[in-house]
Amino acid sequence: MNAKRLKRTCARLAAISASVAIALMLAAGCGGNRPESADGETIRQLVSDLSSGKAEAAAASISSTELVVTGADGKRTVYELPGDAFFVSIAPYIETTHPCAIHSLTGCRGELPNTEFDLLIEDASGGKVLEQSVVSQGNGFIDLWLPRNQTFRVTIIREGLTAVALISTFEKDPTCITTMKLS
Repeated sequence: MNAKRLKRTCARLAAISASVAIALMLAAGCGGNRPESADGETIRQLVSDLSSGKAEAAAASISSTELVVTGADGKRTVYELPGDAFFVSIAPYIETTHPCAIHSLTGCRGELPNTEFDLLIEDASGGKVLEQSVVSQGNGFIDLWLPRNQTFRVTIIREGLTAVALISTFEKDPTCITTMKLS
């Protein structure tokens, strides 16, 4: 093989190697769009860590069916939520709120961070699902995991002010509740 032919062959091999490397990188990047498998407790812990700032991400949002986390490197990972539990985050307010349907674990901010509330959640038949004092997180939201495919009456009380709302946990329902005005 002469030197020119050897150079052309090496150049072709280099081009093929580069094409294969690019294809592998693109395939790896697309993998972030497929739902990742994780057990319910792992998902709940990840959501808690993202909400509290213990885990860092460039962005993280949670719909009725999936958690989408984008890392600092731009990699997007999608996690399927547990089939029996629905995530909802509530930001009670007095003066200021924002419209929201899909909760951003890294972006949404409520008016009342680190604030204590009395919380009562009742199912459609009036049975108590949860009754306790809770403290909103640093982002002003109260994160809850409720049974799926039900309707609940939520009552939040703070220093004589009360907010009451019906929420539901069916597919396509909002995971971000910013309409509970304390009055």
